[in-house]
Amino acid sequence: MRRAVFLLLMLFFSAFPATVRSEETPPRGALSFILENDLFYNADRHYTNGVRILWVPEQQRPLPKWIEKFAEVFPWFPEQGQIRQGYGLGQSMFTPRDITVSQPAPGERPYAGWLYATIGLGVETGRRLDQLGLTLGVVGPASLAGPTQKFVHSVVGADRPRGWGGQLHNEPGLVITFQRNWRSLARVTLLGSAVDVTPNVGIALGNVFTHGKVGITLRYGRKLPRDYGPPLIQSGLPGAGDFSPKGNFGWYLFAGVEGRAVARNIFLDGNSFRDSDSVKKRPLVGDLQFGAVLDWPAIRLSYTHVLRTREFKTQTSKDNFGSVNVTVKF
Repeated sequence: MRRAVFLLLMLFFSAFPATVRSEETPPRGALSFILENDLFYNADRHYTNGVRILWVPEQQRPLPKWIEKFAEVFPWFPEQGQIRQGYGLGQSMFTPRDITVSQPAPGERPYAGWLYATIGLGVETGRRLDQLGLTLGVVGPASLAGPTQKFVHSVVGADRPRGWGGQLHNEPGLVITFQRNWRSLARVTLLGSAVDVTPNVGIALGNVFTHGKVGITLRYGRKLPRDYGPPLIQSGLPGAGDFSPKGNFGWYLFAGVEGRAVARNIFLDGNSFRDSDSVKKRPLVGDLQFGAVLDWPAIRLSYTHVLRTREFKTQTSKDNFGSVNVTVKF
């Protein structure tokens, strides 16, 4: 798995040589690649893999008129600020605890895949980022999660998953998401480096996810960049893929918590309009996140460890997974 991640990162860098871009040539935007996987911690269960690509065009480029008009009339956006747009494409997969049997044991979460595209619009004031996202996709065999996992496991020599024949049925998915982040709501200096606190609140509505959330992130480092923390797949919107470093090199460590009140999670509740496997979800779920970020004028690297509380009643232990993010401006 580590070799596969290394090869993906090398391909990413070779395709986008952002570090040699002329300083006189403004970037066209920021492209992010996010990989989340539990194999970083010798596990292969539940939320087992997620891949997402984000594209955020350069903020100084002219926006389509309809985007400007929508940002002006949307009631929750601030009246003043920089309008952002972003686009994402991703795939996530979920499995029971034991993937080597064709019929999961009773009480195990079902196999499920999620293939989706997201368009996001936001307004950033320098201290606050409001984002609105629309995600459309498909759950079920059409997500291609089963063939993807089988292929990757054959390449890296992992166990062959045998239960994808019983996954959730095909179902179109729609999620509307709104999130607000406040940057540096509190800021102090400790041992010559900056410490700031960035809270956030958000809501998701749709047949795939419906939840409300609240979180807070603490950052510690030199030359803290003007960002809102590294993007994650489930809670992130495309606008989080952008960053504005201070100087030629910066770094920071971060830690945060997020709590969600969950009304709907199709990957636990099962299909909306057809009988399918399901488990009884827990209404409250929490994440502990911590990691590190390195950034240069054109590249940001980050790693996040996520410790997630149990998501359903018959789950026997908490989940761990890692998230690698590479963002390149070119």
